Amino acid sequence: MYPLFGAGVIKDIEEKEVLGEEQLYCVLNMLLGEMNMMIPVNQMEKRGIRKVVDVATMESALQHLYEGESDLTIPWNQRYRINMDKMKSGDLYQETEVIRDLTRISKSRSLGTGEKKMLDDATKILISELALVKGIEQEQAADLFQDVVLQG
Repeated sequence: MYPLFGAGVIKDIEEKEVLGEEQLYCVLNMLLGEMNMMIPVNQMEKRGIRKVVDVATMESALQHLYEGESDLTIPWNQRYRINMDKMKSGDLYQETEVIRDLTRISKSRSLGTGEKKMLDDATKILISELALVKGIEQEQAADLFQDVVLQG
């Protein structure tokens, strides 16, 4: 899982020479956008890249979509910064909080363009991890996510 980019699969680990120095690079095939990224192995933790969660953790996180309170009084610009920090953290539970809170707000009033995009991106990122965790295609994961949302 790469914060703000979603889930990917490690295709390869390659040794490359950069500025006269040999470094190991992890080649990630990202599910969103079907792109490959090369990230220095020694930078992965710093960039917040983590392993995908297990099934139990994913199910717990999906339950998190219904739990907790949303502070609907925070001004949109402050809320946007808070939510962006949550997305950058790479933490699955914080990601589901963003989806939960923005979805709740969207039911009572229209979201601004930035928050609509953030909700869409957060949902796609969650679905990309859900697909890997469950071993299913993106479309199936999107349908599963919609079923979970409708149940709530």
